[in-house]
Amino acid sequence: MSRQQIVIIGGGFTGTALAIHLARAGQTGLQVTVIEPRAQLAQGVAYGTTDPAHRINVPAAKMQLAGDEEGAFDRDYRASPHFGDDPEALWRDGHVYPQRGVFARWVNAQFVHCQQRSPVKLRHLCDSAVAFKNGVVSTASGQQIYADQVVLAISHPPPDLPAPLRPLQGHPGLIANPWQRDALAQVAPDDRVAIMGSGLTMSDVVASLHRQKHRGKMTVFSRRGQLPRANLGGSKETYALDYSEPQPATARGWLHRVRQEVKQAAALDLPWQLVLDDVRRNGQRIWQSLPRHEQQRFLRHLRPWWDVHRYRIAPQVSRVITQLQASGQLSLRAAHLIAAEPMGNAIRLTLRLRGAHQEIRVVDSVITCTGPAHNALLKSNALLRQLHADGVIQPDPLALGIYVNALSQTVNARGEVNAHLYVAGPAARGHFGELMGLPQVAEHAESIARQLLSATPASLRERCPGSLTH
Repeated sequence: MSRQQIVIIGGGFTGTALAIHLARAGQTGLQVTVIEPRAQLAQGVAYGTTDPAHRINVPAAKMQLAGDEEGAFDRDYRASPHFGDDPEALWRDGHVYPQRGVFARWVNAQFVHCQQRSPVKLRHLCDSAVAFKNGVVSTASGQQIYADQVVLAISHPPPDLPAPLRPLQGHPGLIANPWQRDALAQVAPDDRVAIMGSGLTMSDVVASLHRQKHRGKMTVFSRRGQLPRANLGGSKETYALDYSEPQPATARGWLHRVRQEVKQAAALDLPWQLVLDDVRRNGQRIWQSLPRHEQQRFLRHLRPWWDVHRYRIAPQVSRVITQLQASGQLSLRAAHLIAAEPMGNAIRLTLRLRGAHQEIRVVDSVITCTGPAHNALLKSNALLRQLHADGVIQPDPLALGIYVNALSQTVNARGEVNAHLYVAGPAARGHFGELMGLPQVAEHAESIARQLLSATPASLRERCPGSLTH
């Protein structure tokens, strides 16, 4: 009997969900190895946090693996001890917003269940992949694993230090990566804090500082000074756009359309969130209908506005931010950083506000919350550097991740498709567009699982002529 070996590199939510789908639908003879250095799977950047202030950003009822019964996680969570131990999770509208680490443990439990019940041989190799050549994946510990197919499920590189902050390298007040464990422990209760970036990472940082009983002034600044919106609570209504209606395939055309739809929804007493939710559900189709120059225009001009409306925060976190703004402890600036200079243990920041006005802020800590450096993904670990140097993978033209085709297969430096090397999750969003939220990532993982399982033993033995790894 022929055997098929699939290796998934990266065991955050994306890689774990892919492994679960393979185990659920696969048959005897399939071996699936997830290479992930963390002791538990599903603990990537989003769900690896242990801070109880970090909650999932949507109701638990919307968090599940593709194909699961609707509300699977919500049901299991309410029946678990975690629900009783965390009364803050239950919002006034009846929805629950658990701590993100709880969701990670639930996903990992689904993986363990598959290990015990599936005919597929499923394993988690607690290691790091460092190379992939001639069909063999090499790990940091020296193991070598033959792979018929490899899936890169590496999504979020560490943040890059913005150029104006580089003079502060080595300064005790600079927190360059707030995702590192205990990164905020050095912030004293009365420290003056500046936060560069005003998106979801900032929201997590503010929630953590609030939990630490931080009392000092916080200045949040970003170029547009926009905060993530709160999630819609309690509404069971829906709104659907008519996608058969003629529509210009331009960023400006879609901006105009969405504004029209929001007005129409308001006339029906429906909130704008329902319009954005429908656009998100159809985001991949919309994105792929746009010419590349229009995709670039969207990223350059509209992406910040899309992000704050699309990537919303839990109401518990929104309440904290609103309270801190109302008390004056937190202020928001639409500004960009011109200069940062050490002043002993303090830091002097020069901000340029709208209208060319400048503002000087002296703070004790600066926290970088500009998000993952997706444009530097291929430099972020040894494996991706090797694959890139060998010409096996290349960045996508929009600098969002890795260049793939419509089947999520990598495209090498010669423009040839490698039918044995896939990309799952957000690193493929240059092609697919909307591929950051959990529902879309879960669906993408399920789609790749179907493709992998449809490969016949004969096709597995035939190496793609365009592949540089074989």
